[in-house]
Amino acid sequence: MALLDWMTDATGPVVEGQGILLRPPRASDYPVWSELRAVSRDYLQPWEPAWPDDDLTRAAYRRRLGVYAREMELGHAWPFFILDPTGRTLMGAITLSNVRRGVAETGTLGYWIGQPYAGRGLATAAVRAVAGFAFRSVRLHRLEASCLPSNLASRRVLERAGFRKEGEARAYLKINGAWADHILFGLVSDEFVSP
Repeated sequence: MALLDWMTDATGPVVEGQGILLRPPRASDYPVWSELRAVSRDYLQPWEPAWPDDDLTRAAYRRRLGVYAREMELGHAWPFFILDPTGRTLMGAITLSNVRRGVAETGTLGYWIGQPYAGRGLATAAVRAVAGFAFRSVRLHRLEASCLPSNLASRRVLERAGFRKEGEARAYLKINGAWADHILFGLVSDEFVSP
């Protein structure tokens, strides 16, 4: 199955936002993805899980696409690349993951912007666009996100997108090789204001 996932480009929803286009990653995106991640490594590393030694290899990207395809097929996650409105320039990524149904109807957002594109409001536009997709198309009731207390840029993204601070979690996620406290944010569907 993983070989087939690699040979065929992923299909899935395309979401438009303010000045951005979101679509699932494709096998053909590997060169631009690996280049953007490589030039942004020092910028991103303090806020992300430790990168495996082979993280930027084609084989690791292939495995990533296989996981994405299975998660989308099961309705557990929707990964998107953040592109310019023409769909030609990769600027980052955002994922709606950990979708829980039943009494929760909840999902988790995670995102990154490549260093050359930071500070332009792209993450905020992507979070708003995925929130609209999550509430309207996926029919979720609630979204959750978190960030390190020291990541002021990410905190501003969530606040601008309408998320509310809901609390703090000690040693919540292992970031850059160490367990780190996080600020927890939430957004409920009836509080979401479309851009």
